Amino acid sequence: MPVSPSPNAIPARRSVARETHPDPNSPAYRATEFRHPKQPLIIIPQTLTELTAPVYGHDAIGPADHDLTVQHAAAPLGQRIIVTGRVLDEDDRPVPNTLIEVWQANAAGRYAHKVDRWDAPLDANFTGAGRTLTDAEGRYRFITIHPGAYPWRNHDNAWRPAHIHFSLFGQAFATRLVTQMYFPGDPLLALDPIFNSVPEGARHRLVSGFDLSITTPQWALGYQFDIVLRGRAATPMER
Repeated sequence: MPVSPSPNAIPARRSVARETHPDPNSPAYRATEFRHPKQPLIIIPQTLTELTAPVYGHDAIGPADHDLTVQHAAAPLGQRIIVTGRVLDEDDRPVPNTLIEVWQANAAGRYAHKVDRWDAPLDANFTGAGRTLTDAEGRYRFITIHPGAYPWRNHDNAWRPAHIHFSLFGQAFATRLVTQMYFPGDPLLALDPIFNSVPEGARHRLVSGFDLSITTPQWALGYQFDIVLRGRAATPMER
């Protein structure tokens, strides 16, 4: 006699990691040869320590943390942009109170970091880092400048497309997710091994959309970038 499923049962969901997230070993992206695991992964169950550990670091989020253009004595060089979107779960429900951190190169394609030494100017008025919390509807908003492309030494004449790095924290540091946001129409996307390490059907989820309703007249261009944490429509994440 067949047994009826419990009304409280949660249906099993097929893993879609291989269809969404980049392969940890992508030969065209040469650094993965040294970074991807060589042995099967070991699942370590999370304990109370991981689930209740500190989340947001030492300092409270300041009123200017989300606006990368007002953190210094003057405005940075470059095209001002607004990047906004929602953080959603697999069932399209908003995820509130999620800490989002971003970091990026300046308008010339250079990071404010001691290891970035390529021949492009630094901008004293742009550090390239910001953070914010999602609101009750899972929405976030950053004001920044359009990052420039930059060379890297993966292969001959290699250039990274313009992008912004996103880091998302859940209820503890153990739940951190990292991804990148790209811009529509960038000709470097087709040539970039990092972007192309993502399965083809999921790559478009990393590309923001220009949005005139977000654009502020005579001030800043607007881009929409939603982040889905898991499921068939999940945003590809670094693994």
